[in-house]
Amino acid sequence: MAQVGRDIFFDQALSGSGHLSCASCHVPQNDYAPAGTTGFMPGGRRLERQGSRNVPSLMYLERQPPFSIGPDNAESEGTGTPPAAPLPTPSQSPPAGTSPTPSTAPPPAKTARNTQDSAANLVPQGGLFWDGRADTLEEQANGPLFNPDEMAADKAAVIHHLQHASYTAALLALIGPNAANKPDLLLSEALFALARYQMEEQRFHPYSSKFDLWLEGKAAFTPQERRGYLAFNDPDRANCAACHVDLVGPDRVPPLLTDYQFEALGVPANAHTPRPTPDLGLCDSGRLIAKAAGYCGMFRTPSLRNVSRRQVFFHNAALTSLTQAVDFYRLRDPMPQAFYPRNRAGQVLKYNDLPERFHPNIDTQDKPFGQAEGMAPAFSEQERDDIIAFLKTLADRRQH
Repeated sequence: MAQVGRDIFFDQALSGSGHLSCASCHVPQNDYAPAGTTGFMPGGRRLERQGSRNVPSLMYLERQPPFSIGPDNAESEGTGTPPAAPLPTPSQSPPAGTSPTPSTAPPPAKTARNTQDSAANLVPQGGLFWDGRADTLEEQANGPLFNPDEMAADKAAVIHHLQHASYTAALLALIGPNAANKPDLLLSEALFALARYQMEEQRFHPYSSKFDLWLEGKAAFTPQERRGYLAFNDPDRANCAACHVDLVGPDRVPPLLTDYQFEALGVPANAHTPRPTPDLGLCDSGRLIAKAAGYCGMFRTPSLRNVSRRQVFFHNAALTSLTQAVDFYRLRDPMPQAFYPRNRAGQVLKYNDLPERFHPNIDTQDKPFGQAEGMAPAFSEQERDDIIAFLKTLADRRQH
């Protein structure tokens, strides 16, 4: 099935234009992300339209949990009680299940008398796409295939092609010849084959970065990479690891540099976005449970693996360099004019990509956020450069 899925992944004939395949936007040689300098890829039946969000990488989705609203992650947010441990030396791996900083008190247990307190620890998490609207890789593939702004396929035409493609015989040999006359089953199995390809092809999850070698004790950080690692994990400085978890957990598998949760960051608007209305993220995902106004402006925290090779950043592709992206965390609150425009009165229009009524959803408490305008940033330019050096250790070996 995975071999059939590989053929489907590269099949341009499935698209409405006949010129797009999954690999057109998720380029294998570019970490299964776009190869250009824009996150908005051409699509539509005549390639005259564009998708409305920055195309994410398809790498490292094999362990992405389905969407839920549940307890916060103790390891990522410091709400659990693992034993405190010193940060590892450059040639050591982080001890499994430990935190580089002392933990805080656990969240209150849910009882009949403290439902309000315990409910505060329930957070949206999991799912695929920026808004978590899909739970499986099959659902994920189904979305772009029939999106009129993306592959713009017609269901009847897709099924007809699946009945006559070069890989049809192999697919029917696996699912049964009668499936050729059962259109919904044929399409479902083709999407399943795509999912199997992403699960079984090692290129989607090679774990071949310097960071992985360091975890295995086979490589050492440079002094700058180590400084970046320390700042990345320091809750009083960059605090990146609060959301981009970089510890080996109890399951002993390499970390994916995400807590799978959602966050409202208030990134600046992108003047070049093809989207005609504000992007409300999770609360506009189509999930009934996510329609609450408190979720508007929230987007899924992506993995940082291979982030140093991305050309554009965040869901709306508003920032165009890794330095700019890290600086956004550093300067958003103390120096907002670096990212947001001013109105005619000279006031900085913070969070200008989200309607004002949803601004209370934006994280203004967790470090590195929270400083008053004009205050010193939570971490310095040198620490920013050190963090970028560490982020470059997350890049896998290039695949050919």
